[in-house]
Amino acid sequence: MRDSSRLTRRAALGLTAAALPLSAAAPASAATATAAATATAAAVIGGERLARGGIQVRGATGLPKKITARAWLLADCDSGEVLASYNAHRRLAPASTLKMLFADTVLKKFERTERYQVKDSDISDVPAGSSLVGIKPGLTYTVEQLWQGVFLRSGNDAVHVLSHMNGGIAKTVAEMQAKAADLQALDTHVVSPDGFDHPGQLSSAYDLTLFARHGLKDDDFRGYCGTRTANFPAGGKKTFQIQNTDRLLTGAWGLDVYKGLFGVKNGYTSHAGNTFTGGATRDGRTLLVTVMHPDPGTNAVYEQTAALLDWGFGKGGSARPVGTLVDPLSEGGASASASPSKGKGAAGAAGSGTAAAGSASSGTSPWPLAGGAAGALALLGAGTWALRRRRRAAAAATAAVPDPGDTPAG
Repeated sequence: MRDSSRLTRRAALGLTAAALPLSAAAPASAATATAAATATAAAVIGGERLARGGIQVRGATGLPKKITARAWLLADCDSGEVLASYNAHRRLAPASTLKMLFADTVLKKFERTERYQVKDSDISDVPAGSSLVGIKPGLTYTVEQLWQGVFLRSGNDAVHVLSHMNGGIAKTVAEMQAKAADLQALDTHVVSPDGFDHPGQLSSAYDLTLFARHGLKDDDFRGYCGTRTANFPAGGKKTFQIQNTDRLLTGAWGLDVYKGLFGVKNGYTSHAGNTFTGGATRDGRTLLVTVMHPDPGTNAVYEQTAALLDWGFGKGGSARPVGTLVDPLSEGGASASASPSKGKGAAGAAGSGTAAAGSASSGTSPWPLAGGAAGALALLGAGTWALRRRRRAAAAATAAVPDPGDTPAG
């Protein structure tokens, strides 16, 4: 494992859009953008080093050698410091880890005790082959039970019921995209609320870790993602038990329960392979790890997550940050930062921001981030514009493989 210092061409394509109104910002040519971004690489969301290809680590050795993931990131949950990463902003299919963003967006809209009778239309649009918790039309569920279905069984049927309660799939997708913009998760393009494979549906290890960190501030989010088993309605007075598909949490499939692990979300589709964001606390320190698309293997995504957590709690204790998990714009987060060690850079202090950019297939985000308070308001108020633009770019650059579904085994 080595400390990579080479900026990938596409990861360096920062778009300095803050000087223009959001609706007027136009992408530069590849050559122009590359030259401009090389000079302003410090304005990458989370820090300049996170836009570089390859492993990023400082001040610590001994990273696990058998990490095959196409992208991963390890961060301190409390401070937001990124301790080590590999292709942090590479844009990949997220599978059901995208449900963390769904929860960040919808979770607080309904009381846990609220009851809802499911209609046929609430689950008629669930993609064939989806992972399901077993919701039946005509039965009444509490909101708490629906969220247990989302977190424990990764149930797309539960996601669709909650989405229809929220006003429909399209409205929920638009709100998720706006939430991603507020969280500064600019690598993320939402097509469906459940994470099921769709052309252009993308995220990154950096963004997924942002979703987890934001969600874990909420007691309900933390409680659901850490629940191992629950009783789920089967009709009448009957119930059946559902188990969490997070194998590090439950110790299933031959794995040991990871000491201190409290969630957060796993996922699998045929296109994405395995994805996982896990969090654990030891000796008062809480770490988050996201692992995306490791080589195929029954427990590969969990084993590699555990190995990175072990390093973080051990030799990684001496690591100096290579980046930072930024705060949401709505909570005063700066739109760009020079580096984790320098705090606000010139761009951040001036209220201007640029994001790592590139084509949808390159693994970095092409979406410009408007700077300062005006930029934050523009982002939050322009969800429809941004969604149309991202769909056009992603559809042109990404062709997803048809998938058999997001299975509970993932």
